[in-house]
This record gives sequence, C-alpha cells and structure tokens, in this order.
Amino acid sequence: MLLFLLDLIRLLGGDERRVDSRTIYVGHRSGSTNEAINPPKFCDNRIVSSKYTVWNFLPKNLFEQFRRIANFYFLIIFLVQVIVDTPTSPVTSGLPLFFVITVTAIKQGYEDWLRHKADNEVNKYPVTVLEDGSRIRKESEKIKVGDVVEVDEDETFPCDLILLQSSRDDGTCYVTTASLDGESNHKTHYTVPDAERDLESLNATIECEQPQPDLYKFVGRMHIYTNNQEPAVRSLGPENLLLKGATLKNTQKICGVAVYTGMETKMALNYQGKSQKRSAVEKSINAFLLVYLCILVSKALVCTTLKYVWQSKPGQDEPWYNEKTDTEKNIPLVMLTDFLSFMVLFNFIIPVSMYVTVEMQKFLGSFFITWDKDFFDPEIQEGALVNTSDLNEELGQVEYVFTDKTGTLTQNNMEFIECCIDGFQYKYQDASSELDGFCVTDGPLNKLQQKAGREREELFLRALCLCHTVQMPSPPQEQRGFIASSPDEVALVKGAMRYGFTFLGLESKNMKILNRNNDVEMYELLHVLSFDPVRRRMSVIVRSRAGDTLLFCKGADSSIFPRVRQEEVERIRMHVERNATEGYRTLCVAYKHLSEEEYRQAEEGLKEARLALQDREEKLMAVYNQVETGMSLIGATAVEDRLQEEAAETMEALQGAGIKVWVLTGDKMETAKSTCYACRLFQRHTELLELTVRTLEDGGRRREERLHDLLIEYHKKAVQDAPSVKAANQDYGFIIDGATLSMVLNSSSESNSSRYKNLFLQICFNCTAVLCCRMAPLQKAQIVKMVKNSKGSPITLSIGDGANDVSMILEAHVGIGIKGKEGRQAVRNSDYAIPKLKHLKKLLLAHGHLYYVRIAHLVQYFFYKNLCFILPQFLYQFFCGYSQQPLYDAAYLTMYNICFTSMPILAYSLLEQHICLEVLLDNAILYREIAKNAMLRWGPFLYWTLLGVFHGLLFFFGVRYLFSNPALQDNGQVFGNWSYGTIVFTVLVFTVTLKLALDTRHWTWVNHFVIWGSLAFYVFFSFFWGGIIWPFLRQQRLYFVFANMLSSVSAWLVIILLILLSLLPEILLVVFRKPRGPRARQVELRETHTHLDSLSLSLTLCLSCSHFSLLFMFSMYSKCHDRLSIYFGLFCFLVPPKDSSFLLILPTIHVFPSEMKYICGM
Repeated sequence: MLLFLLDLIRLLGGDERRVDSRTIYVGHRSGSTNEAINPPKFCDNRIVSSKYTVWNFLPKNLFEQFRRIANFYFLIIFLVQVIVDTPTSPVTSGLPLFFVITVTAIKQGYEDWLRHKADNEVNKYPVTVLEDGSRIRKESEKIKVGDVVEVDEDETFPCDLILLQSSRDDGTCYVTTASLDGESNHKTHYTVPDAERDLESLNATIECEQPQPDLYKFVGRMHIYTNNQEPAVRSLGPENLLLKGATLKNTQKICGVAVYTGMETKMALNYQGKSQKRSAVEKSINAFLLVYLCILVSKALVCTTLKYVWQSKPGQDEPWYNEKTDTEKNIPLVMLTDFLSFMVLFNFIIPVSMYVTVEMQKFLGSFFITWDKDFFDPEIQEGALVNTSDLNEELGQVEYVFTDKTGTLTQNNMEFIECCIDGFQYKYQDASSELDGFCVTDGPLNKLQQKAGREREELFLRALCLCHTVQMPSPPQEQRGFIASSPDEVALVKGAMRYGFTFLGLESKNMKILNRNNDVEMYELLHVLSFDPVRRRMSVIVRSRAGDTLLFCKGADSSIFPRVRQEEVERIRMHVERNATEGYRTLCVAYKHLSEEEYRQAEEGLKEARLALQDREEKLMAVYNQVETGMSLIGATAVEDRLQEEAAETMEALQGAGIKVWVLTGDKMETAKSTCYACRLFQRHTELLELTVRTLEDGGRRREERLHDLLIEYHKKAVQDAPSVKAANQDYGFIIDGATLSMVLNSSSESNSSRYKNLFLQICFNCTAVLCCRMAPLQKAQIVKMVKNSKGSPITLSIGDGANDVSMILEAHVGIGIKGKEGRQAVRNSDYAIPKLKHLKKLLLAHGHLYYVRIAHLVQYFFYKNLCFILPQFLYQFFCGYSQQPLYDAAYLTMYNICFTSMPILAYSLLEQHICLEVLLDNAILYREIAKNAMLRWGPFLYWTLLGVFHGLLFFFGVRYLFSNPALQDNGQVFGNWSYGTIVFTVLVFTVTLKLALDTRHWTWVNHFVIWGSLAFYVFFSFFWGGIIWPFLRQQRLYFVFANMLSSVSAWLVIILLILLSLLPEILLVVFRKPRGPRARQVELRETHTHLDSLSLSLTLCLSCSHFSLLFMFSMYSKCHDRLSIYFGLFCFLVPPKDSSFLLILPTIHVFPSEMKYICGM
C-alpha cells in the first residue's frame, strides 16, 4: 500500500516523466551551471515490514480473520442469537468465537510488534551523510535519494548506493551479502571511473532503471559534468551497486550516492511474501466442514418441519392457556425464526476451535524439527530451519522428490583430478597407470613423456590462472585460501598450482602469476565476460606485457565445441566423455588471440551495450557471442564432486517408501548418469530409456518425427507392456535432456505438444527413476509444475542448494533448501532447510509420518467429539415437542471445546508416536501406509462419523432408560431435565477423553497431566459452577444439580456403565486386531505392547476408581431400586473380578441379600 501511494503521488506530481527510468542528482547539485535543479520526489528511507499500525490493527485484523469461513459462520450465528429469540444465550457461541479471535489477534499482534521493533532499529540507526562539505550524523530513515553517504568498515549499507569513492588504492571495495543471499564470500565492487575525486565538487547525474527485486541486475549510466564541457558518460552495472543490508569488509571506508531508498531497495522488494501453499489436510478439512454444514442444515430443517407437523395435530398448536399473538400468527416469519433457532441450537457441530488447535499444533510442532539433534551439522554449526510451519503434515504425503545434483546429491566440494591438453592426459597421482595407450609417470608437467608441447602446457595453465573471478584474501592468510563464488574455480586454480603455476592475486586491474620458473607474469585485465546459465561459459580479455591481447574462455563442452575449430574437438571429446562417465565434472578451455581491430570492435560493442538502459543483457550477449567465436581448443579439466554422506542410503530409503525420485541437473548426461548409479537410483539391471538430442539424430530423420517414434516405442515398453515387465522384475529408468524437453513441451503443433506431454508423463510415471540433464532453471520449474498438475495431483517436493534451484523449490508443494556452498538463496526461499541430504530421510519418514498421523487424528477427533456433543441435543427435540429446549447448560456449551476437551487432543497431536522413530526409519515401507492422504479419506471419515453417531445414541438412550423411573434418589425426589442433560454431558466428556487415552500409544507426563487434569477440572468446575449463587446470572439452572446427581447410586452406575459400553468396541478391537500387511512382523511386538500399555493404564485407573466408588455407594445406601442390582450384575459380568479391589465388596454383600441372584448369575 505504501509503495502504491508513493508511486501515485509521484505520477500525479509529474516528477517522473519516464516510467522506465529515474534521474538522480548526485549531492542534490545540478548537472550543469545554467540548469535549475528540480529534484524528483522519491520515497524516504524508512523500512516498513510491519503489517498493522495502532489505528488500523483492530479493523484490519478483524477483516482478515472473518474472511475465514468458520469464523464468519460463527459470527452470523452470534448475530442471530442477539437478534432472534433463540434457545441459547449469545454467550455460548460468542465466547468461543471471541476466544478464537482474541488468541489469533494476540499472536498476529505480537509478531507485528516484533516487526515494528526490528523496523525501528533499522530506521533509527545513525549514519554519516556528506552535505556541503561537512559530515552530518542523522538517522537512517532521513536519507534521501541523491544523498552522498559515508560507510565505515564492518557497517551495513543503509540503502542501495552507487560506489563513488573507496579508501583502497585500486578503487575497489569488498562486501559480504550474507544477509541477502547467505553467501559469506567477499565480493568485489568497483568505483565509477573518473568519479573518484573530491566529492564536494562533483557534478553528476545518474540515469538508472526503476526499482526491481533482482539482486544481481542493475542497469544505469552516469553523466559527469566538468567545466562546461561535454559530459563524460560511464556505464553502471551490478558491480557498482552496493545493496542495503550488505556489509563492508576489508575496506576502511567508502562513499556512495543513494539511488534506491526505503521500500524501493532491492532488499525490501525481495521481502515480498511467497505464494501461499496449502496442504492437502486443509482441503480435507474444508470438505468435511461442508459435510457437517449439510448435516447441520438437515437437522434444522427436519426439526422445523416436524415441529409444524406436530403442531398441526388438534390441541397441540394453540392450547387454551397459551393463545398466539399477532406476530406469532405470521407463519413464514415464525418458520424462519424457528429454523434459525434450530441452527443456533445445533451450531456446535461445527468445530470452530479446531482451527486454533490446528494452528497451534503446526506452530509448536515445527519446533521439534528445529530441536532435533540429529539434524545438527558440526561442520557448519547449524541445524534444521523451519520457514513455513503450515506444511508439516505435507512432509508425510510426498510422492515425488525432485533433486538437484551438484551440492545436493554431491558435496559441491571440488577436487582437481586430471586434465587433458591437446588430447594428452595429465593425472596427478602417486601411482602409475596405463591410459590411452601412453605410459603415464606422475609428477610435474615438465617431467611427463610423450605429452603436449611445453608451450601448449603453459598456455593451458595460464588459462586456468587467468580465466576466473577468484580473489585473494586481504591481508593474505594461508588458512583461508582463495575466495570465490564457485568451488569449481578454486579447484581449477589449485589444480594449476600443482603443476607449477600460482595465481598471486589482482592488483589495480593487473593479474599476477608465478610460473614454474618462479618468474612473476603480469597481465592487465581488460574485460570479464561473466558466466551465466544460458551461455554456460565465461571469458576474460587480458593484455600481456608484450602487448598481446588474449581471450581465455572456459565452459561446458556443449557451449565450447561449436565455437572452436572442429578438427581440435575430436582429440578432446574422448577424454571429456570418459571423465563424465566416471562421474567427474568437466570443463573445456579455449583461447583466442585478438588483433587490434578485433579488440577495438569488441571494446566498442561492450561499451555501447553497457551504456544501454534498455535490453542491456541481450546486447551484451550478442557482443559476447561475437567475440567468443573462432577460438582454439587447448584442453579440458576433470573435477571430482564426491557424493554427499549417506546419499545412496537416503535415495534407497525414499524409493522403499514409494517415493519417485527425479534428478534435475544442468550437468552432462554421462556425469549425471554416473551419479545416479552411485546413488542407487539406477541399478545395474535397470534398462535406460534415453530421449536426448543424440538419440533423436540416430535415425537420420527429422527430429520431431524421431521424437514421436521414440515416445511411442518407450510408451509401449514401459506402460503398455508394464504388467508382463513387472512379472519379470524389469525396471526402467528414463533420461531426457533440456533440448529434447523443449521439443516435448513446445512442439510446432499444439495438439502434438499435448500428446507428447501425456506420453512423456506416462512413461516417467512407470519408471523407477528419471534423470533430466542439461536443464535450465526455468525448465526445472516447468517439470515440477507439469507433474504437480498431472492426474491425481501428486504431492511434490523439490530439494536443492543453489540459486538455480529456487524456481523449482517455489513451484513444488514442499521446498527444501540445503545449507550448502552455493549461497543461501535456496534456503531463503524454501519451506524447510537442512544441512545435509541425509537428513531428508528422517524429515520425511519419521517427522513427516508422525506429523501427518497426528493432525489427521486431530481433525477426525474434533468432528467426532462435536457430533457426539450435538446428536443428543438433536434427539432431545423429539421428546420436548421441538420446543428448542437446550439439553445442556450454557456454561457446558461454552466450555466443552475451549476447556474440557481441547488440551488432551493438543498434547496428543504434539507428542504422539504410534510407532517409534527407530522403527519408522528402519522400515521405509511404513510410509506407504499413509500415502495419498489415507487417514483423511472418506472411508476413515465415515468410520469416525458412525462412531460419533453410535456414541451419541448410546449416551442419550442409555440415560433415557435410566430416567424411565425418574425417582432415582432414596427419598423419592425426581430428577429434572437439567440433571438429565448433566448426566449425558458427564458421560460425553469422560468417554471422548478416555477414547483419546485409548488411542494414545506414547505416554508422557504431559499426556497424563492434560487427560486426567481435564477430567478433574470438569468435575471441579461442575461442583463450583453449581455450588455458588452467581449474582450476574438471571437464572441458575445448575444450582446443586451436579452434586445432587452424584448422590444417586443409579446415576453413578449409569455413567460408569455407559462409558464402558461406549468404549467396549474399541477395547475389543484393540485386543483382537492383529497388524496386517508388510509391517506385521516388524511392528507387531511394538504395537501390541503400546496398545496394551495404554489400554491397561486407562482401564486400571477407570475401573479402580469405579470399584471403590461402587463400594462407597453400596455401603452408603441399604435400600435401592431393583434396577440398581441389574446394573451391578451386568457391570460385574463385563468386568470380571480378577483384581484385588473386587474382594473388598465381599464384606458388604450381606447388605444386599435380595440382589445376590444377579451376582451369582454371572
């Protein structure tokens, strides 16, 4: 909203005529002496990450909360209760709604207060601004665009600055961007040429693009005015831009001009929220909610209809003592009022408190991942990180895992293995081996026999020492080594050191090399043609002391081979393919001698492209491609990237859990294929179906025709013949490259494209593993999206460690970031972050499994207990003339979901372990049992619903049978309707709580405390609520009702008996059910033990209390109704006297001589 208002003001004021760029006056001084300055208005430097203010918190928060359908529904019910004369007090729905809204508002308000606090720390931070030749200290929020800001070492930049002056002699400075992208290495930034002088007299304007969030892109130019001469124009790029939040390192101080401030800085623009991901559990909750809404409306319609059917009978509608008023004779209005009253009466079937409990369960449950010591990595001193707690249960539903290779399956810890120069192999080892027909004697290059010439060797090694962006630490520190953004570059520089060429660093645009003769060579760095994923190569243009201009280039073979002389390719290709097959990362190295004319054209083209404000990247790409042609191929390198620790075991466990693994990588097919074999994704007996450019060119026909034929062939083999293949235990693996995938997704014919896509997906779904190589970042996201939107909407998970994995991490249902060595962009954009790939196994198979089981049980239990709660209320209407008479007191209606039954299920959903972690990790197949939302399908939902109906019927009619003779006390006093409802409610609370106790397999002191504490609190509250005359109540329905009820032995017996009868089917199911399926042998002992533990614990406590309570009651009353003896005899039949407590009954048997026949009958 703030950005929108600022843009609107700016546009209305006409300050920015060009919407695609902005003009900035450095130091707020006019560019020329005869030009009047009219500075544009930009936003201030205040950072606003908070969502609310003191004034808008209440309305904005309430609006957001009532957008949730359950909250809005209860708001309507509350308003109906206030407006219409309903049978229950508005407090019954208003108080739970108020509780839910208040808890959520407090949570969101506290989080926003923390954001306000963090904003103030940033906005009030003191900074130094240069104004009129003096240094002024002011608060960060008062910086304006155009101010010249001074920053000292180890300080963070308060806004986005263009570097004008540095304390370093070479006009550079070093920064770290760990707070932006997690990369801790030092990055070099450069001052604007010709601007590094007395800033007080600098007259300059900057023209640059409008704010945009990409951290690595910036386009601008600077006009420097001197003595009424033609202004000098200098290009500005990301190497000149210092980002807010980055930290100045190894540089005493710098000065820069503010170009983006406040909410327009790149850091602020990157704080935009990611798209909201919803779990499958939320969708199931909404579906179940609709079913219960239909049940609610049906109940209200049935009761409204039957009320008027009953009133249509003579004498029922308008008895002589209660004549109707004129308003009551308005039938349509009265029917609507009655319908709404029944809706209010039954509205508690919708569990509004479930949403709060689910949110608390997700929020608190996420800490168990963070606290898990198994996720702690001593190397980086970090553990797991949870960025999104809303997807905990989704970890237990993953069907497809999309993984990057480098840094995810492998360590991204590069080691130089060997190189190839002019077709000759150089391997640095301590052993001799016979390779390529030559005897290789390892050692320094100059000692090798039958190898490339010395001149070619030195040229190759110079290329490795010059073609990179590696930095030396300042001051040099042996233990720190080199600083680079990619481990590949460090490995190549260190590889050159092994053979006698050492990179000494970069000083004032001069690169120093120590050659094998210990002579220092100096090369002037003219241009760096930076690496990007599309070109897949990088180049440098340098000038030697002799005046020769050279271009050195390194990159992927697919990028280098088309740009060199073809006769040189074959000598190198064999080594590259062999190294790739062995699992090594390969790079090809080429060079070109530039003539003066070629260099002049390249420099002019680069200068023109870098000064362009529009399409700068495309123009630079065109110049790069023009310069990097006609090169000479020198050789290739092989770098080993070892597998991650326990990578193979993790992949094997995921496949055992029924999860399909797809590898999406930009590497060569041979390298990636070797990695897949090492990770056991491909087995030796796996038949590989390859769909790459190489296979498309084998047939000698058009590529699209060949693509069609191969898809049909593979579909027949993997899909149509699948049953017979499975019988023969034949597995298939599928391999596709980026170019072929583009043909599949973007065929010339739209119908063909759709058909190809369907065939491709069907083939992949029937393969054990899929390898997609030579993938661009966008293609990774396209594959994830294609699988995610396929038939059945499978749950997808993407895992990666680099910036090129961010797109697929954001696209998948669940995104996992690896805290690796390619920066932290993947971690920042992920839902969960883990230090190593091996931690994915426990995250899914243990934590994910348990989270899903817990929350599925929570959801089903909430609907079940609310159905038990409201069904007796519905049945009661059939016996009270459909008069909307409530069965329960208003206090019970209000407290049922808030206090009496909320804590046990919350503790269960946080602590339950129906199977221990060790068993889950050792038996990956257990993950399959909960796949595809198994516990929240309509079958389990119907079971819980029928169970709720059974318990509700038993509660109501069991108590009604007791009340067939209402004289339940020894003095003949009759119980009333509130006693009836209180007995039903007591049975209800004890039954649903003990049902949860029976379901609990993992008991802790917390479970004991909340389960038995909730029951004790209910008893205490009932005594307390009914034992005091409350002055604020107009009518007190439960005054001494609970205490009076417990004075009846029959009431005691019926409560105990109904609880036992309700739980008896569950007890029998637990005792007689045996584990089935593949987990039976592994889990049977464990599960039986835990079942019996919870069962014996619950029954011992329940029955022991019951026995002693019975003894007490029998000893207190010497005369009792015959029904009492029947209940007691049946109770003794159901609970055989196998424990010592029953023996205490024997001394009191003589009190009941007439009832002995019932006892002996058992």
